[in-house]
Amino acid sequence: MLSARPHLEPARKPWATTVVVSELYVSLQGESSHQGMLCTFVRLTGCHLRCTWCDSEFSFHGGTRMTVDEVVAKVKALGAPMVEVTGGEPLLQPGVYPLMEKLLAAGLKVLLETSGAIDVREVPKQVHKIVDLKTPSSKEHDRNDEKNFASMNENDELKFVIGSREDYDWSVAQIQKHRLDQRPFGLLFSTVFGSLEPRQLAEWVIEDKLPVRFQLQQHKYLWDPKARGV
Repeated sequence: MLSARPHLEPARKPWATTVVVSELYVSLQGESSHQGMLCTFVRLTGCHLRCTWCDSEFSFHGGTRMTVDEVVAKVKALGAPMVEVTGGEPLLQPGVYPLMEKLLAAGLKVLLETSGAIDVREVPKQVHKIVDLKTPSSKEHDRNDEKNFASMNENDELKFVIGSREDYDWSVAQIQKHRLDQRPFGLLFSTVFGSLEPRQLAEWVIEDKLPVRFQLQQHKYLWDPKARGV
């Protein structure tokens, strides 16, 4: 649904040279079609949403200001061929755009995890965008920016995080309403960890023969669900 509240426009400022980083580490990618692959995570500070099931509230405040060049150098030093820029909401920081461009120029595969409340049209086309479509249980689903559907390409994936049958039915309705299965991007269904049994969601997907990729948050099964830096 389109929000009655104003949406934020992309904060692209080509002259921006710094970002505030909450954490930066190398691990295995836990979600998306890139799940299980070695990946460096650059988590930026700040978010304008307050989803009920958010697992990264620690990134809302604090962090270390770094130049874009410093971040790129550290990512390269960690040695993973893939990097994900995440948050919080990374698109709130103008420096994220030159950061993504320089990561691409360094020969890295670049992923972006974003809330879906900011249009991704200014994100470089080569970036693999993982865009949330907030479901009702998040209490932020009125912030979804449907312009994203037209701004996404075959590199990208639209993610539904599902915590209840209401969320599932709403998600199916969105696929039908917007013909999302006919778009060039992929569709991801995952559970709110601890709120909905993965097997239940898997059975609903099978029963309805949905054209989606069922996924788990792999890192929460390999390590403590509250662990950071994994």
